[in-house]
Amino acid sequence: MAKQEIFNPETFHFRGLHPLVAIGTASDRYAGWLGQIYTSGRYTGSLTRRSHAVGGKAFVEEVLPVESVEEYFDHFRVLELDFTFYRFLLEEDGRPTPNYHVLRKYRQHMGEDDALVLKVPQVIFARKLLRGGSFLVNEAYLNPDSFRRCFFEPAQDLLGPTLHGFIFEQEYQRQKERTPPADLASALDAFFGAIPQDNRYHVELRTESYICKPVVAVLAKHGVGQVLSHWTWLPPLKKQFANSGGAMLNAGGRCIVRLMTPRGVRYEDAYARAHPFSALVDGMLDPKMVEETVELMRTAVDRGGQVYVIVNNRAGGNAPLIARQVAERFAAGQREA
Repeated sequence: MAKQEIFNPETFHFRGLHPLVAIGTASDRYAGWLGQIYTSGRYTGSLTRRSHAVGGKAFVEEVLPVESVEEYFDHFRVLELDFTFYRFLLEEDGRPTPNYHVLRKYRQHMGEDDALVLKVPQVIFARKLLRGGSFLVNEAYLNPDSFRRCFFEPAQDLLGPTLHGFIFEQEYQRQKERTPPADLASALDAFFGAIPQDNRYHVELRTESYICKPVVAVLAKHGVGQVLSHWTWLPPLKKQFANSGGAMLNAGGRCIVRLMTPRGVRYEDAYARAHPFSALVDGMLDPKMVEETVELMRTAVDRGGQVYVIVNNRAGGNAPLIARQVAERFAAGQREA
């Protein structure tokens, strides 16, 4: 059954905001959203508790069952799933991983007009990986065959038309470890030339010096979108947009804006401040982030592109409330136009 395209920010219904705008969140099943996105009492007895270590501290998270995604999509049109970042869907020998089974369960509770964006496993796009407390060179970096067999093909088979995007997230690289931008551009050119051609690819560059002409030109050559990300060590969204020469849309006419953390605030500090993700945290949400996000949304719409805005709890404490501010500001501008 098709979802109702309702826009009512007071009840956190964002699906009907604009035909070319899809607001969603990074991950979903947070108990802190009960009474906002999820009906209070509906999941009594089915919540699970897990301990999550961040920055040397243990936090307890309450998590809703996967079937709660049905209610999630009453409110949002898109969901970014982050757990795929940490493991392939298939092992090298073809055996399904636990992530495969979780993703299949998600699909069972989705409608044809619901959209998923998946993070590509870090083993594909990270030059170094944290192993045993140290960052080690990743031998599988930019391996096109592993991407195709262990992630792209099983994701496509599982999700079909509900799969709207792949995010390749490159880790932040300290200055002494960076490769010249021309070398990165050459490596990306070879990688995107070797994987299946597709119009759903997006790259998030977390090192500002890589958002430059050689790299942006290669992304454009292969129809890959540049993710504009409000994140710890990146410049403001508008500056990222300017550094890319105004590049925004991928070959599918889509762009992704991710609101991850306050600028200058490390992941572990943002997580600790935001936990348990049930309310906005005083002084954490940057009004400029909201303003620049809305400007980018309008630019994408003016170009006839589809814009996906992905909101993380760590950007201010509670993703639904941040989404409300973004949606209200965008809607107000539409009325004034």
